Amino acid sequence: MKTTIIGFPRVGSLRELKFASEKYFRNEITAQELEQTAQQLRAAHWNLQKEAGIGLIPVNDFSFYDNMLDTAVLFGAVPKRYRDLHLSELDTYFAMARGYQGTQGDVKAFAMKKWFNTNYHYMVPEIADDTQISLTGTKPFSEWQEAKQQGISGKPVLIGPFTFLKLAKYTGEKTAEDFADETAAAYCTYLEKWNELGAEWVEFDEPCLVMDLTAAEIDLFRRLYQKILAAKGSVRVLLQTYFGDIRDCYSTVCELAFDGIGLDFLEGKQSLSLVQANGFPKEKVLFAGVVNGKNIWRNRYDKTRKLVEQLKPFCGEIVLNTSCSLLHVPYTLRHEKKLAEEYRKHFAFAEEKLTELSELSQILDAADPAETAAYQKNAALFAESRNCSNAAVQEKVAALTASDFVRLPAFAEREKIQHAEFQLPLLPTTTIGSFPQTAEVRANRAAFRKGEITEAEYVQFNRRKIAECVKAQEEIGLDVLVHGEFERNDMVEYFGECLDGYLFTEKAWVQSYGTRCVKPPVVWGDISRAKPMTVDWSVYAQSLTKKPMKGMLTGPVTILNWSFPREDISLQACAYQIALAIREEVLDLEKNGIRMIQVDEAALREKLPLRKSDWQSDYLSWAIPAFRLVHSGVKPETQIHTHMCYSEFADIIREIDDMDADVITFEASRSDLTILDVLQENHFRTEVGPGVYDIHSPRVPSVEEIQTAIEKMLKRIPKEKLWVNPDCGLKTRGEAETRPSLEHMVQAAAACRNAK
Repeated sequence: MKTTIIGFPRVGSLRELKFASEKYFRNEITAQELEQTAQQLRAAHWNLQKEAGIGLIPVNDFSFYDNMLDTAVLFGAVPKRYRDLHLSELDTYFAMARGYQGTQGDVKAFAMKKWFNTNYHYMVPEIADDTQISLTGTKPFSEWQEAKQQGISGKPVLIGPFTFLKLAKYTGEKTAEDFADETAAAYCTYLEKWNELGAEWVEFDEPCLVMDLTAAEIDLFRRLYQKILAAKGSVRVLLQTYFGDIRDCYSTVCELAFDGIGLDFLEGKQSLSLVQANGFPKEKVLFAGVVNGKNIWRNRYDKTRKLVEQLKPFCGEIVLNTSCSLLHVPYTLRHEKKLAEEYRKHFAFAEEKLTELSELSQILDAADPAETAAYQKNAALFAESRNCSNAAVQEKVAALTASDFVRLPAFAEREKIQHAEFQLPLLPTTTIGSFPQTAEVRANRAAFRKGEITEAEYVQFNRRKIAECVKAQEEIGLDVLVHGEFERNDMVEYFGECLDGYLFTEKAWVQSYGTRCVKPPVVWGDISRAKPMTVDWSVYAQSLTKKPMKGMLTGPVTILNWSFPREDISLQACAYQIALAIREEVLDLEKNGIRMIQVDEAALREKLPLRKSDWQSDYLSWAIPAFRLVHSGVKPETQIHTHMCYSEFADIIREIDDMDADVITFEASRSDLTILDVLQENHFRTEVGPGVYDIHSPRVPSVEEIQTAIEKMLKRIPKEKLWVNPDCGLKTRGEAETRPSLEHMVQAAAACRNAK
């Protein structure tokens, strides 16, 4: 059987692209040197796949920042404000991604949103009424020819027109329908170019097809591809879907003139039954997503073999594929020197998944698959016990009752008690938690991990940084302070290290957005709190100030969603285990005098099923209670905060209110504060702090800019319920822009407060 993948991690095995890009941003290397790094990475990725025996190797899956942004640039959807900067093509691209503030002008970045149900973030293309969509770029063609020079006839991949139009933001009166014809024409020109170059396969990624679709949306999809496929010529066109099944449009997809159809058989609940009930066109190739592109556990070959055998009677040719791009898993296990073999043998990162595809191909082509060495070795692995259970933890979860998920008294009474307790001014100012993680901070943490400094030296350094941070916040004039989180490498990994049941890696980085990478921990077994996690740091910080100091925790749903989860127990069971551990920490903080406690649920919406019919049964029925379990035991005067970022909240705003926090801060600035109308329409009861400026961009917002944002909020949110804060934590920002941004925020809040 042939094999392919949808995409490969582009940051490099040791984050080479991240470091080169950041050097370019700091003017330490030239654009030519950055491109040289990119070429080296692309060549390495292609050769890895070639050596693993991957038959159809993707090209154009590489990106300096994001593939949706690449697609917008390819088709000329570059808004005027960026063109007017008169920067180089590369710098214009980065201005769209990161914003720009310099001699050529001052512009904000594109909005950034979660990529479906993953922890990756895409840049939202902007389409104005006068935007002309046409093929203007050359990136896919240049990279394909680059691969060809290395003896690789690649499979060009591109975001498809339906998904591109569905996810774009329309800034004028026109809608996706108005741009359908010219978008189809642009994609026709794209296919004509591939005919000229001689590509065999061209892939269009259409993940939007796995969502709930209306008849009008299906009709738009059909009309787009009827025009586009008429221009395919000798090129074979693959429609690739992932993150679910295409139950709403399966027959439409099969009727269109695609040469290949890619289906996800892991997250696609109905993918197999759709094929079995409706058949599959014999003249088309089925690209079967059977190797998990989102989790790091080994593929179970007996299950995959059974699945493929079930598909064979309905299909002609089957190509083995990943369920989605391997962008969402770490690059390789090769660098995991400290991970014991008893754990390591159960994992497959991107590089190892290439091997899995190769082995599965050989197994399924064998006369007797069960007798192959790879099959038997895999079966033996899954026959082993992982010794990961903890009876005490399981008993705690089993003993939970309905009252464990309810906080008393009710919100309205608590709000009055807390206003009297804290006596904060109107429009209280605060930050989300972290402060810049400088090279000095990272070096201190690394030295401690390596045993180069003592624990006492490590603590002393962090205490000095905390004291500096508290002093700076008081000088700036913030009302509610944070300790800065200098002890934390990551908002999930840090807590995982304090919990029994977790495993950690050294180099297993995954791209979150742009140059931001995260290192998700692995849920290996049952979870419990091994020791207090934040109490000493928070208590010390509170001792330095009379102002309220927030205790900073990550919530159970986010910890789970930003980890690689187990596959042998339910997500609900795992979430409740983590919630009980975080609950212990919350009560410890309260006992030690911390009166405000923030439990971040940045990723709450992230794993919301893509189909609305699954929201309650598969997710919200346990995700919201998990958060409530964390704080239901605290006193009425203890104020519980939470924070959410990168997401669209309108469709679950009532469930968010039902989390029963006292204050919720939202990422909002990149989405033009559109959440304000949603809060107003739903009579949102919780106090709120929609972010007043974007921390993902290095630009410093003016006082007037922030004041305008606050005034816009006050038209929709009662002044007694509004908090003023940045979009997110300041960890990734530099000190140079952090202080002036916060000073401007405090000045803007004061101006609005005085105006009232």
